[in-house]
Amino acid sequence: MIRKLGLTVLFFALGSVAALAADFNGKWNAQVQGRNGTQTLVFDFHVEGTTLTGKITTPRGDTDISNGKVDGDTITFDQVLNFNGNPVTISYTGKASGDTIEFTRQFGAAGDRPPQQFTARRGDAAPATAPQ
Repeated sequence: MIRKLGLTVLFFALGSVAALAADFNGKWNAQVQGRNGTQTLVFDFHVEGTTLTGKITTPRGDTDISNGKVDGDTITFDQVLNFNGNPVTISYTGKASGDTIEFTRQFGAAGDRPPQQFTARRGDAAPATAPQ
């Protein structure tokens, strides 16, 4: 009897944690300030458990997401680009709040460039404006 009660409590506790996790699945749009002006980024996220996969679409094309993880309302992932034969990693951290994600991204090793912050919006909503 006690064992069944313990399993029931554990089941509900784990279910509650899953219910607190943000839903990152689907497309998210953002306007991000770049060297050549503002660019539109489209994130297409797929979450399975705590694993995040998907693509980032930029004016240069699509890039797969790597090292993607979900932890409650926070996601982290990398985008690896190739510049003149040299791989460059951009690391993203985002925190969801409703239909927005507040992102910080870091190019290369920490300290190479300052982190950049921007907001993405869910679905077909107009992309968020890039900070000036």
